[in-house]
Amino acid sequence: MNAESRRVQRTYLTLLLFNTLAASLIWGINTIFLLDAGLSNFEAFAANAFFTAGMLLFEVPTGVIADLRGRRLSYLLGTITLTVSTLLYLVMWQTGAPFWGWAVASALLGLGFTFFSGAVEAWLVDALKGSGFKGKLESIFAKGEIVDGSAMLIGSVAGGLIAQISNLGVPYIIRAGLLLVTFFLAFVLMKDIGFTPKKGERPLKEMRHIIKSAIKYGFKKPPIKWTLLTAPFFMGALVYAFYALQPYLLELYGDEKAYSIAGIAAALVAGAQIIGGLAVPHIGRLFRRRTTLIIVGLVISTATVALSGFTPTFWAVVFLMAVWASVLAALMPVRQAYLNSLIPSDQRATILSFDSLMGSSGGLASQPLLGKAADLWGYANSYLLTAGFQAVAVPFALLARRAAVKKADLIQDDPTTAEKPAAEA
Repeated sequence: MNAESRRVQRTYLTLLLFNTLAASLIWGINTIFLLDAGLSNFEAFAANAFFTAGMLLFEVPTGVIADLRGRRLSYLLGTITLTVSTLLYLVMWQTGAPFWGWAVASALLGLGFTFFSGAVEAWLVDALKGSGFKGKLESIFAKGEIVDGSAMLIGSVAGGLIAQISNLGVPYIIRAGLLLVTFFLAFVLMKDIGFTPKKGERPLKEMRHIIKSAIKYGFKKPPIKWTLLTAPFFMGALVYAFYALQPYLLELYGDEKAYSIAGIAAALVAGAQIIGGLAVPHIGRLFRRRTTLIIVGLVISTATVALSGFTPTFWAVVFLMAVWASVLAALMPVRQAYLNSLIPSDQRATILSFDSLMGSSGGLASQPLLGKAADLWGYANSYLLTAGFQAVAVPFALLARRAAVKKADLIQDDPTTAEKPAAEA
């Protein structure tokens, strides 16, 4: 790896570290925070669904902004939006805001995250290409999983402990401060390399052109289409399983005020994510094809979620969810590398935003429905339903394998980026 590629990698990992550290301060307590504000399980997960709806609504427009005006600008807009919406959450908790207020604030949080999704990954891949990187994308994404998991480990434990010794609002204040630090780091370190933002006089026309191209080189291509269609089901299951884990474990533990337990539970998932990231290079030697690894990962993670509902004891659920997180952490870098190897550079951020949009659509459907199931039948039964929801992703993964482009699917080849011939194959 040359010096420029190393600089790109360091910038990516640094931004990922601070962004995840800021975000994860509330991940272990967010559902508890909403319940403490007076919301029911249904309302809490409905608020989360509005967050997902915000992502669904803004994914493609913000992805197009990244492809038109630059990935750096998109990232900076994301940090500012998240800072403002985080502080809005804090104010509503203090004032006992009505549900519609939580819905609006959650949608704004979703908008903030859409500025990141697609743009950061597209920036990394194009910057690596522009810097002459010749290695495997999995290696970079796996390091990202390790950094992401490490930051989440620190942030979720710290968030739970800070909430327990002070109150549930303090982690939100610290989160806003860390987001401002992230803005400064991105402003200084992040440069659009290997990609030239389009500064035409008619941005709406360019946006329509990019969206049409994204559909042509994305959803109309079977290898990409079937891979994208797995996202609503495993991402919808993932977001519910993670956020429901906080009150579920507190219920099993027997102390609903033990916020540090909720933080430690999130940290356990983060630790499992680190293990999964470290395992990627070794797992890659066991599988010749990326799509095979994706299928196996989906099957195993679905089974662990189902078992978490069948065995409602504290330590059993902790162990099973650690396995679940490890498997998903190993699966995600491979899926990212596979998609990026199929996508042309000009449409990269937009198509990756389509992928996030598909995942958000699953979360929009799953969270209020599964939250209502938890109200009616308990968290254990809601986890059984979550496993059934995720299982729908497996047939689409099988179709993705059947339609796979051989060069992109073979782990040994690992093309770092793809242009039109690969996408059209």
